[in-house]
Amino acid sequence: MLPLRAQSGPPLHAPVFPLAQVHRGLHGTAWTVFEGTVPEPMDVEILGLLKDAIGPGQDMILGRLHGTKPEFTGVVAGMSGSPVYVDGKLLGALSFRIGQFSKEPICGITPISLMFEVRDLPAGRPETSRPPDGAQPIATPLVFSGFGAQALDLYGDGFRKLGLEPVAGLGGAAAPASANADPIIPGSAVSAILARGDLNIAATCTVTYVDEHQLLACGHPITQYGTIDMPMTKAEVLATLPSPMNAFKIVNTTETVGAFTEDRQNAIAGRFGQTAPMIPVSVDVQTPPNSGLPPRSLHFEVLNNRDLTPQVLLAGIFQALSGTDTAGAEMSLHLTGTVDVTGYPSLTIDQVLSSGEGGAAAGQAAVFVAQRFARVYADPLQQPVITGVHLQAALVPSRQTMQVESARLSTDEAHPGETITVETTLRPWQAGPRTVRQTVTLPTTLEAGPLRILVGDATSLDRVFAPPPASAAHALGVADTIAQLNRTHSNDRLYVTLLDHQTQAVTPVQALPSLPPSMVNALQSLRESREISFTSETATVAASAPQNAAVSGSQVLTLLIR
Repeated sequence: MLPLRAQSGPPLHAPVFPLAQVHRGLHGTAWTVFEGTVPEPMDVEILGLLKDAIGPGQDMILGRLHGTKPEFTGVVAGMSGSPVYVDGKLLGALSFRIGQFSKEPICGITPISLMFEVRDLPAGRPETSRPPDGAQPIATPLVFSGFGAQALDLYGDGFRKLGLEPVAGLGGAAAPASANADPIIPGSAVSAILARGDLNIAATCTVTYVDEHQLLACGHPITQYGTIDMPMTKAEVLATLPSPMNAFKIVNTTETVGAFTEDRQNAIAGRFGQTAPMIPVSVDVQTPPNSGLPPRSLHFEVLNNRDLTPQVLLAGIFQALSGTDTAGAEMSLHLTGTVDVTGYPSLTIDQVLSSGEGGAAAGQAAVFVAQRFARVYADPLQQPVITGVHLQAALVPSRQTMQVESARLSTDEAHPGETITVETTLRPWQAGPRTVRQTVTLPTTLEAGPLRILVGDATSLDRVFAPPPASAAHALGVADTIAQLNRTHSNDRLYVTLLDHQTQAVTPVQALPSLPPSMVNALQSLRESREISFTSETATVAASAPQNAAVSGSQVLTLLIR
């Protein structure tokens, strides 16, 4: 009996072609979507078997594609997973391209038996990866919709290292009215969603095998992260772009049909009807007064994946902040917001970022948020549940920075309890100097002798309170990491800090000021395990003044206490 077929399409329930019977000279048919949603056939000539080419005990089948379309387009990104049949039996999936600028569509085929190991996990063998010389997994086109070229230039390499080929603006998420009514069959295009909403990122490949519960696709990994949880959608191919350097399918994602659950060496697996959790992100941008531009809000979701999410968040926040007519080389922004975590206080965001030597303000802001997010999200002790990232950005079309130029005290000596004045000269970017005066009431507990006073920025102040580096044996938990990050100071203020002659201990969670010698001795045992560090001075913030600009630099003054 012949296997069941979709109307003039690929077999829906085909038996397996035995790998032991593969030899040069066999001919088969591969199916993939070149345009639309319906798979089209390609002739495949089997050239032979490459022993142990994918890994120990994992052979690759070598083939050559024939037909007007594949001979014109070559082996294109997005073709991964295209099922290959010989005598109506499923042989495997197109998965590797041979050579970078090959004049012929030579391809590597992953045997279906290796892909079934992913379907049948946890019974599958341990993962190994060793593609043969000259063979590379067919790139998976990663379509960025709503992103500009600059975002891909800055962050594209991070995705390319995963075998994904970033493509800007060629495809995206289709409107609900254009839902794909065709069923998913072998040869259909499917997409894994990394971000969706006002910004969209999707990786697309081809279905190799499908049953009523699940499907297998790609014939190689997208990321090889093992167990994953990513929304799985149908996809519509708008066109297949031929190119000797970078041929790929231009796609729109359509309706969600389940979730990808495994991303392994020889296949990705998805289950129908399963829901993948996403992390909502909102970015509200307040444009400058009299700019003629209305404020705007972007809302999107990012996947929940320990390795990929920070990278996706980085690109998304950059695009949300830079995609405005007020963005430019001379731009600053005041970024505030929260990262909300189930069961814990929110991680707070409060920073002024200004274009300059550190790069564009939007890029600095994206890195600032992504790094703080990753500190919490990648906690080694548990996987926190992030319920949302909410940011507000006030844009200013100029460089808002100030350098501490000089500082002086109103007196050289004083008694405990007296009030003194600290006068600081700040130099704004391309503007005249500004004088800031701050009054400080000295503590009555100060001992006689020289007192150091730190006048300067948040970075210098945070360095005084820097905790000991966490060791692998004493990693911070989520609560302590959030507390540590929330304790850092805003960089748009000028701080005056007294450095008193008393021992201060700093733990990863908090600073312990003015410790008596007996307490210092009792805590010494924690120093070797990096649970605590000591300084010879206790730091106390005595005054701070907002500057509406990113302040940098510091000076240390000395006051004689009588």
